[in-house]
Amino acid sequence: MLPSVREMTALGKNDSLSFGQWSYIFWSVPTMCGVLVCLLVGLSGGQAKGAEVSAAQGAKPDIKVPLHVVYHRRHQPGWSGRRHKLVYGRQFVTDWQRYKQREAQRLEEKRKAAAVAAAIVARQNDRKKTATVLPDVINAVHSDAISDEVLTRKRYNPPSVKDQHFFGDWGGIQPWLVDHGISLLVSLNEELAGNLTGGKKRANSNAGQVGLELDIDWQKLAGLRNFKTHTIIVNGHGRSVSTEFGDTLAASQEIYGARGNVVAHLVAMYGERSFWKERVNLNVGWMPVGSFFAASPLFCDFMNVAICGNPGPNKYTNGNRDWPSGNLGMVVHVMPIRGFYVMGGLFAVSPHGYNGGISGWSWAQDGLGKFSTPVELGWLPEFGRHHLTGHYKLGYSYDNSRYPDLYRDAYGQPFLLTGRPQRYRAGMNSAWFMADQMLLRHGPGESNGLILLGGAMYTDGKTVSVHEHEWLGLLETGRLWNRPLDTVGVMWQHLGISSSATHQQEASVLLGRPFLPNRWGAVDGVQSHENVYELFYSAHVARAMALQPDFQYIQRPSATTAYHDAAVFGLQFTVVL
Repeated sequence: MLPSVREMTALGKNDSLSFGQWSYIFWSVPTMCGVLVCLLVGLSGGQAKGAEVSAAQGAKPDIKVPLHVVYHRRHQPGWSGRRHKLVYGRQFVTDWQRYKQREAQRLEEKRKAAAVAAAIVARQNDRKKTATVLPDVINAVHSDAISDEVLTRKRYNPPSVKDQHFFGDWGGIQPWLVDHGISLLVSLNEELAGNLTGGKKRANSNAGQVGLELDIDWQKLAGLRNFKTHTIIVNGHGRSVSTEFGDTLAASQEIYGARGNVVAHLVAMYGERSFWKERVNLNVGWMPVGSFFAASPLFCDFMNVAICGNPGPNKYTNGNRDWPSGNLGMVVHVMPIRGFYVMGGLFAVSPHGYNGGISGWSWAQDGLGKFSTPVELGWLPEFGRHHLTGHYKLGYSYDNSRYPDLYRDAYGQPFLLTGRPQRYRAGMNSAWFMADQMLLRHGPGESNGLILLGGAMYTDGKTVSVHEHEWLGLLETGRLWNRPLDTVGVMWQHLGISSSATHQQEASVLLGRPFLPNRWGAVDGVQSHENVYELFYSAHVARAMALQPDFQYIQRPSATTAYHDAAVFGLQFTVVL
């Protein structure tokens, strides 16, 4: 048995230690010293490492090193224990640093993605609170009384009240109006165009418009919950260059037409009431049908009237007229789930050339009594982590009015040959499919990226001369070349003439009679189809101001071979005062 410490100190100088006692002293003393040194070194090193890790983590001490980072060395081939224990501490620090770098990169990417998503949501919420309803709901366009949402929608942040007007906030008046639920916009649009080649003659002209839009949120103004009113009044001037060089189907200046020679032409005046957390929206009053149905805010980036605002031929029929002609009616918009909506309408049909008279204010016209009932289904998806937005719409409209057949009489024979009156057909049908999809995103915003758009619309060809319209185009913002408020676009359109209209014109040629006019105006030859190619660049030149050079190539003007193809150059100027 080994002696105790007391026994060892009690030994005299003549006493001797046994071999076991000397062995105990020889092995225990160095061992205890080594243990003490290791403890001291370990504590100091642990504190230093703890300080470094805490400093690296900052205010995030809850991040733990995964087990596969700490222990992965033990599961690698060649682990021999003692040799790897010597380098394990250094390897652990290296692995920890790499892990922290990967974690920091992952968090930064997640933060950026969250910032983009938050900016998109904030923009949408801000627009619902402060911006006008008409650019989204009624599709007020470039050339009409709009805010410069068209000019500023490519920004990362929603435009301020000051940015929405060329004259700023009007000395503090605009912010006060917005705070009280009043949005007042005055815009000016001028479009100069001329054909360098083709057509029946060389011509040029200017057409323009001054627009006024007044939107009132009555909840802010008077405490009436979820109720708003919208009014748009325009004054048009100028003449159409397309009419002069012989194209009546696809006018190169969308701003011209249907405004009448009056000081103030009424476009819209209606009330809007929302229910069920804005999932149900009811609109009642005087409003253009085509601004709700088969509409897109992208269409009036282009200058040709065949696509701007609302595609033809639907907007030229009595029951589905578009800007600036309104109809008495109502629209119900229901969004039962996110990203899907159902919309239906009921509109009075006016048999007159001008709805509401030439000024738009004569709502009680004679001949009312028939109705058009458009219906539209919409899917609004967002794809991928970049929220690539899309809009897909399928619609149908039925007008129960009676319209004359373009070719046959009551007995089914060509009325031009028999001399009998034209047959009248009950009801007019039209259908459409349209889509736009963002392919590449360059920042927050519904249109801040590369967008592909296309669609088709068909109308009853027995009563409407232009019975089909197909289009395909691309839009891109100028962010790639550091011009985020600019827009460039290209578009192809095809307008097809119905066989009934073509047969009627062939009969006129056979009989040697002049061609009968149609809804689009005079006819100069047998019609078949027309193609329109358009290229534009819209440049943001000042606050709430844009200048847009435009080129259009009109193949077969008025869908005939009576005139050569026309090359039209245009320049559009838009400013919101």
